[in-house]
Amino acid sequence: MFSCRNLAIEFGHGAHRRRILQDVNFDVHQGEFLALLGTSGVGKTTLLRILGGLLAPSEGTQIHFDGAPIDGPPRGVIMVFQDYASSLLTWRTVGRNVALGIENSLSKAEVTQRTREVLDMVGLGDRIDDYPAQLSGGMQQRLQLARALAMRPRVLLMDEPFGALDAMTKANLQDELLRIQRRTGTTVVFITHDIEEAVYVSSRVIVLSGSPGRILLERDVDLPSPRNQVTTKEHPEYLRLRHEIYDAVSDHVNS
Repeated sequence: MFSCRNLAIEFGHGAHRRRILQDVNFDVHQGEFLALLGTSGVGKTTLLRILGGLLAPSEGTQIHFDGAPIDGPPRGVIMVFQDYASSLLTWRTVGRNVALGIENSLSKAEVTQRTREVLDMVGLGDRIDDYPAQLSGGMQQRLQLARALAMRPRVLLMDEPFGALDAMTKANLQDELLRIQRRTGTTVVFITHDIEEAVYVSSRVIVLSGSPGRILLERDVDLPSPRNQVTTKEHPEYLRLRHEIYDAVSDHVNS
């Protein structure tokens, strides 16, 4: 899937030029759930946009998807953003929002079938004729996820998708996303600034820190599946990883 070597990027010009990421090296493997964790301003979203082909990295960076250099959005890679409300079309029903990315490539019958399939998958099957304004924030984020899933992506790039939600809704959507990922086998790259969320949802965590941002820590997450908001967070390995990551980030910030 993704291979990143010597990844770097700068913004600005002249005296205002600033390096955002430096010497970032990692791979993304098919079927994994990779969490990119870091504080605000460390370059997480920038990195995700590079993976999505929306930003070009600095010269010297080697970044590939399925062995081919990335020079635009890779086929089969879909981004899901935190600002779900502005990404939805308010004048389209829930069903027609889901159909947006597939209505020009599939027959009407196929669009209807797939729309119903993914809405059922995210628990919105009974809201197909409603409009986004009639949905709660959590439901709107489910709708954005359904629209992405309708395109049958190989990779979901998710930029703090649950960051604006209340704690209970966030927990429910974490579990929903994990269930969907197990069912579909979709590779997920998930940005968060929340250590507990990163350890809970992922099979691997990469911690970014510093300015410019670099990889501080990389750890596999070997926890029983399916995850559970209570028992998983009481598991010794969950607690060990959470403490290790917290200590590493705290030491680096305070050094």
